[in-house]
Amino acid sequence: MTQPTQARIAYSDVEVGTELPARTFPVDRAALVRYAGASGDFNPIHWNERFAKEVGLPDVIAHGMFTMAEAIRVVTDWTGDPGAVVEYGVRFTRPVVVPDDGQGAVIEVGGEVAAKLADNTVRVDLTVTSAGQKVLGMSRAVVRLA
Repeated sequence: MTQPTQARIAYSDVEVGTELPARTFPVDRAALVRYAGASGDFNPIHWNERFAKEVGLPDVIAHGMFTMAEAIRVVTDWTGDPGAVVEYGVRFTRPVVVPDDGQGAVIEVGGEVAAKLADNTVRVDLTVTSAGQKVLGMSRAVVRLA
């Protein structure tokens, strides 16, 4: 059974190649601590610089699921309806390193309609980088449009 969508983008208004508005998301240590509290993931690689370096990381890193959640916001902002996302998956390719320098890191996300599918759905491919490096690979969402 097809669920109704509140998406504000009409399937007929998009074509393969339609670009979604790009976004940048700042990430600082405070955001990681808040995410740890909300998710229950208190792994010290996400908040303790000494520990992160002891295990071979360059510094504290953002949670992979935090990065994934920030990236899908480009799609949900575009559709106007988080419930329009039917499927979403990524490959974690590199960590988002978050230095304690008063600025932190930035996650940059762009997206494009890669395929028009059946039942008013489209596949959106996302490009997700931080510090000039791809941090999520195969980042794809299937979205039901109006």
